[in-house]
Amino acid sequence: MAKHRAVMITGVNTLSDKLKENVTMDLVKKVVEENTIEMKRKMKRNANFKGHYIKVKGGKLKKIEPTGETRSSIEEKISRNGLTGVVSPKTEYAAYLEYGTRFMSAQPFVKPSYDSQKRIFLDDMKKLVN
Repeated sequence: MAKHRAVMITGVNTLSDKLKENVTMDLVKKVVEENTIEMKRKMKRNANFKGHYIKVKGGKLKKIEPTGETRSSIEEKISRNGLTGVVSPKTEYAAYLEYGTRFMSAQPFVKPSYDSQKRIFLDDMKKLVN
């Protein structure tokens, strides 16, 4: 006759708590990822520039048409193990478009996107907490 051995499992409560924590963190990471992607969409949609004028010889104004380079350079990056999302344009002159210069007016596309998505992100995080 075979002997039966008792198996004792310890730490079930700790394991259960850890699983609950991980599920919660997975949900947080999903919210971060979804909001980062949506902010990128908004920023690309808002990056609809009208161009600007420069003075050329003789004091005449020449219109510089937008190339679309800043819009196409907008990228998102998820870091810190999924807890941080960053969306940014990669052209060197993106700040001139956002804030303007003494020669051209501001054409904001980053801040309006951020302000809009920030509210949605906070609402999504509140839903996770409640």
